[in-house]
Amino acid sequence: MTGRNPLLRLREFGQSVWLDYIQRELIDGGGLERLIREDGLAGVTSNPAIFEKAIAAGREYEAPILELARRGLDSAAVAEAVTLEDVGRAADLFRPLHEETQGSDGFVSIEVSPHLARDTAGTIAEAQRLWSALGRPNVMIKVPATPEGLPAIRALIAAGVNVNVTLLFGVARYREAAMAHLAGLEDRAKAGGPVRSVASVASFFLSRIDTFVDQRLDRLGTQAAGALRGRAAVASARLAYHLFNEISAAPAWQALARQGARPQRLLWASTSTKDPAYSDVMYVEPLIGPRTVNTLPPATLDAYRDHGNPAARVENDFELARALPARLASHGVELEAVARELEEDGIRKFVESYDRLLATIDRRRNRL
Repeated sequence: MTGRNPLLRLREFGQSVWLDYIQRELIDGGGLERLIREDGLAGVTSNPAIFEKAIAAGREYEAPILELARRGLDSAAVAEAVTLEDVGRAADLFRPLHEETQGSDGFVSIEVSPHLARDTAGTIAEAQRLWSALGRPNVMIKVPATPEGLPAIRALIAAGVNVNVTLLFGVARYREAAMAHLAGLEDRAKAGGPVRSVASVASFFLSRIDTFVDQRLDRLGTQAAGALRGRAAVASARLAYHLFNEISAAPAWQALARQGARPQRLLWASTSTKDPAYSDVMYVEPLIGPRTVNTLPPATLDAYRDHGNPAARVENDFELARALPARLASHGVELEAVARELEEDGIRKFVESYDRLLATIDRRRNRL
């Protein structure tokens, strides 16, 4: 490895690095601007869990929470106001990059309420409201790829709203999300709307897959099962990327591409390593490739800056990845069934995080 910053070298492979974290102090103190300048950071993702931790730990939120509470806003309205301000300011910092890349990068994501994960109409309405409130072309609205979320994704793309599709754990559901994106662009084109201005990513969650599968394998307690530990997530990501390339080469997408449509890039999410026996960059090293995004929490970003080695490619070992689902199934682990369970668990955890965020704001309001 050369002495160059490994994070900057990822761009040479066509991969963008986003930060899975936001906090007002990071914006006010110049930390976010420094990450953009020195590490080539190209975007930020947020969620209720991130904001809950930021508000619980950061005193910089006390004054705005007090002011908003004095204006009679309830906890949900306070949470939204604080979130909108942070996301909007972060998006403004990324605006030059967004313009420099002609709209390909520099995005900041904000999530619809997880309580709407099973509500198509509610998701569409809230996503459009957040999109209008922020009023910036480099914002993405996060929508879960639940059965109810898929038609919302199509409708929002057709309406020209940038969408970050979340809670993807399996290749089958990823295909459905990709088709919803494609159909939304087709709807927009038929209505005479420009397709070039609409951006989307499909967030494929990784570490949660391995955590779940490894627990199943450990319960079997056999050497053959143990040999498959820590392989499910990367294999699933490689299968999804192969499907992405197939979709990109298909006539339906090529017709949209000729009109200037942008591909829905795969984004590797949940990239912090949960098992201490594994490398702390195991969800970065093997998944480098063109037209991808890796969103890293601060600890993983620091680890990759320190000892990352951009060499392995997401296209590598595809045949091994294709064979893995059958090998896991022979041990009673069906990856698509795992994906469905993780989707349900992900919704539950997002709801819990959102409710904790409101409870944290309640405590701050009462104390202040």
